[in-house]
Amino acid sequence: MRASPTLRQELTASLVVVFAGAFIVAAVGVLLLMPRFETLATAALYLAILLAADIVVFAIFGRYLIQRRLLAALDELVEGVEAIADGDYARRLPRAETAEIGRVADAVNRMAERLIAHREQLAANVRSLEETNRLLTEARDELVRVEKIASVGRLAAGIAHEVGNPLGAVMGYIGLLQRRATEREDRELLAAAEQEARRIDRIVRGLLDYARPRETRVHRIAVNEVVERVLELLENQGRFKEVTLVKELAPALPAVSADPYQLEQVLVNLVLNAMDAMEGTRAAQLVVTTRCIRVEPKRRQPTRRRDDPPDVDYSHRRRFHQTPRIPRELRVPASGEVVEISVRDTGPGIPAELVDQIFEPFVTTKEPGKGTGLGLAVAARLIDAMEGTIRVESRSGEGATFTIVLPAVAGETGDTDR
Repeated sequence: MRASPTLRQELTASLVVVFAGAFIVAAVGVLLLMPRFETLATAALYLAILLAADIVVFAIFGRYLIQRRLLAALDELVEGVEAIADGDYARRLPRAETAEIGRVADAVNRMAERLIAHREQLAANVRSLEETNRLLTEARDELVRVEKIASVGRLAAGIAHEVGNPLGAVMGYIGLLQRRATEREDRELLAAAEQEARRIDRIVRGLLDYARPRETRVHRIAVNEVVERVLELLENQGRFKEVTLVKELAPALPAVSADPYQLEQVLVNLVLNAMDAMEGTRAAQLVVTTRCIRVEPKRRQPTRRRDDPPDVDYSHRRRFHQTPRIPRELRVPASGEVVEISVRDTGPGIPAELVDQIFEPFVTTKEPGKGTGLGLAVAARLIDAMEGTIRVESRSGEGATFTIVLPAVAGETGDTDR
């Protein structure tokens, strides 16, 4: 490959060419026209005009050569460097005609390529740190949750031991007194005492269910069949006498991986809660809906600062993690398909200040003595163990909608329980 001339050589050659051209013009003019002038003054005037024209030719021709050989290459070099500095790392400077500018262009191109390589390596390292940070955060949150549940479990076990035995004795004594009581007023008082004692027993059992629910045994099931069984069971018990039941079950739903018995437990709890919420209301209506939808995984929007490099996330250094809560976000399956089961009522709704806390233990909208506030907490834990989630939508005075979301099993139609 032929070596490019140096900038010094280019400028020297250009100046020599310009000077030679100007000298030739001047010499030819003198040789051709000097013999025709008779006086010295006329010759001097002619030489002055010729010198001025020679200077003009020198300036124009010299500017053209310098612009073509030097300034154009420098302008292109400056434009390319500014583009790279502004973030256009894919920009490359063209090969120049002079050696010095060509070396500068090659150096800038190599610098840009190394900058891109380092940037990609930095982005890969940050992604790795982000993934490691996410896994560590999930592990920490899981440990916190397990320890919290274990604490509740130890408390519940202690309560069950310390309260359960004497409570059983109290209920036994109440039963004996009921059989011996002869006065109607005494029997009513004993019945009220027995009811409150059974309420204490339900609270203790609810604590135990929340802290140590039985093992989840998931397999492919048909959601519509589970919903039909629950509604048929409650209808046979006469639960829907004062309520209009509306079923909107989508046909040919895909199967889901779930524990059918625990899913039935959750649905029974949601339906009974809806019935309690609509007690005493006019035109009470319960709507149970199933459907299959496709969802997209949520993309985390990283917290950025103005001086962060493009496409690089440093938020792992400044992230504040919230206390883990159940229900957690849905683990979206690879297929993106999920099955939703919604239970909607026309009751008074949930107060706005309780919507975000409704799945916490001991949070309830029921009157004192009518609910323990553990049913929805247990339901959320059961659905979480099935890799699903549960959410609520409600406005005061407009009813509430509880929705169970379970990942669909790819390629499986939930025709029958398996």
